[in-house]
Amino acid sequence: MVNIGYRLARLQGKITRSLYQKQMRRIIRRPIQQEKRIEVAIYSLSCPRDLPEQIASICSFLNYAGIPEQFTVISDGYSDRECQLLKSIHPCIIVISLSEFTRGLPQKVYEYAAINPMGKKLAAILSIPCDRVSIYTDSDILFFPQAKELESLIQTADPHSYYLPDIDPAFDLRILQESERENPINGGFIIFKKKVNWDFAMERFLNLQEPPNYFTEQTMMHLTLHREKSKPLPKDRYIMSRDDEFIFRDRYATEKTVLRHYVTPVRHKFWCNPQYLV
Repeated sequence: MVNIGYRLARLQGKITRSLYQKQMRRIIRRPIQQEKRIEVAIYSLSCPRDLPEQIASICSFLNYAGIPEQFTVISDGYSDRECQLLKSIHPCIIVISLSEFTRGLPQKVYEYAAINPMGKKLAAILSIPCDRVSIYTDSDILFFPQAKELESLIQTADPHSYYLPDIDPAFDLRILQESERENPINGGFIIFKKKVNWDFAMERFLNLQEPPNYFTEQTMMHLTLHREKSKPLPKDRYIMSRDDEFIFRDRYATEKTVLRHYVTPVRHKFWCNPQYLV
């Protein structure tokens, strides 16, 4: 039986993304509706394929959460024209190439980055200075009006970092013991309240006898953030779910939602809420 709702949702997402892509220059000329400044540095890694999502994600953060001290887009291949387009969104945005941003890492991390996009993400996150409160966010995360509550998490004196809980385990089991598999962490959105110690996870990574795989990066996030006693963000407002993949509507685009990570199976739904594409 043909799932009409699912097909319509995918078609809507495809059409909306195409229209957005054609109008990006006009869209970024819109004034940011938010003037509130928040003391945080934001980092996001993306490539030319993800340019529409990256622009929409940035604009939604600026308009709904506030203006960070700096929003760094780590470029995995953006052209000079695309870099200028990103920087023209707001003066807080800087664009730096992945090769410039990642310095002084173990050689095995660079080898991972050369064979797998998740290796590039690992290299980027390991290179975040965390000399102040910092956020890493994937480009396929859309922020909603309730993202204004992020300011309280950023400003709290609580020294613990925060992570986005995953809905299913996605691990490289070669570097994870059975007792360490509970409460899986998704690496798409992390609030670093302090500099974290990667040594424990890095030791296991460096001891791998075979090449790292797609889930090695996220497994290292999981190990490290749990050892740092990081806290989960509320699942009902920080959404990492795909149980609405095969229905038409976005079940989680509500007034209480802070953000949603539109992972690959539900990526089309990123574009199914044009009212939030500010």
